[in-house]
Amino acid sequence: MKKKQRIGILFGGRSGEHEVSLLSAASILKAIDRKKYEVIPIGITKQGQWLTSGEAQSLLAGETGQPEPLQLSAGADLVQQGGNLTQTLDVVFPVLHGTFGEDGTIQGFFELADLAYVGSGVLGSAAGMDKDVMKKLFAAAGLPQTPYLALTRAEWKSDPKRSTRRIEKSLAYPLFVKPANLGSSVGISKVHNRAELPAAMDLAAGFDRKLVIEQGVGGPGVKPRELEVAVLGNDSPEASLVGEIVPNKEFYDYESKYADSPEDPSIPIIPARLTAAELKQIRAMAIAAFRACDCSGLARVDFLMEPARKGRKSRIYLNEINTMPGFTSISMYPKLWEASGLPYKKLIDRLIQLAAERHREKQQTRFTRA
Repeated sequence: MKKKQRIGILFGGRSGEHEVSLLSAASILKAIDRKKYEVIPIGITKQGQWLTSGEAQSLLAGETGQPEPLQLSAGADLVQQGGNLTQTLDVVFPVLHGTFGEDGTIQGFFELADLAYVGSGVLGSAAGMDKDVMKKLFAAAGLPQTPYLALTRAEWKSDPKRSTRRIEKSLAYPLFVKPANLGSSVGISKVHNRAELPAAMDLAAGFDRKLVIEQGVGGPGVKPRELEVAVLGNDSPEASLVGEIVPNKEFYDYESKYADSPEDPSIPIIPARLTAAELKQIRAMAIAAFRACDCSGLARVDFLMEPARKGRKSRIYLNEINTMPGFTSISMYPKLWEASGLPYKKLIDRLIQLAAERHREKQQTRFTRA
């Protein structure tokens, strides 16, 4: 009888997207093929404590209390635990969204432990997390984007008036203000005028030391179409069908994504109603964005499309890449692949295979001269 692969499902974490991670992990744990895999749930609390077995399940279920943590701290304990994971797991699926999970932090730990893991490596994860760095890479690859400006929290706090002048000199309202290093639309605001700017900047500054301010696509009164593509693969990535989200709010914010109202839901449209040329362009741009950030495994690439107007053709802008997109039952990434012919359970299988393939490929690299 073929031995089952031991798969660690890692979830939770200290990020502002902790709750999203729990939702994603619950969906994966429900769908993963237990006949093929021995599944080990591993939770991380908001305080950074690592939990296994029943304690991890309690975290997933949202139970309160203070479970006994797995002692994972700095220095020797961290190295020892890394060795333990290497010996007990074949692949780890880090369903961690945002800071400390999607930004290269945990990926560096896995690299030190020589452990196969789902998703991008240290560089791809870090670049895909930092919206400022990401946009610089997209620009170097010649991909079209809306104008933007990056400011540090210190710059904003020390001189809000000067920062406002810089923003208004470079960009036109409406604006989107975002923490540079976060996802799931946490901390994002749409700003229609100067009066709304300070609150938006303060909100974003509470989540990151660097802020990204983007010019809205199309200008005042224009609502761009929000399009998404799922990318899957390592050195030869593939793009899914193109999907569209029609948000139930002015833009696709956190509540629209994860607290959808049954009476007024955001509407996913798969496939998106676009011309053949537009579909081809968007899918090609998704692959180019994936490669520009040196991603692997999976990513969701988001686009904004300015509607055609009198005397002006429609325009497609690359918005951002997400290297560990949501895996909840309503998440677009699995929905896009399901519509493309790869159902959820098979998608999990493919991601585990890609993780193992990438790890085997890395074994060809020499790290010493001897």
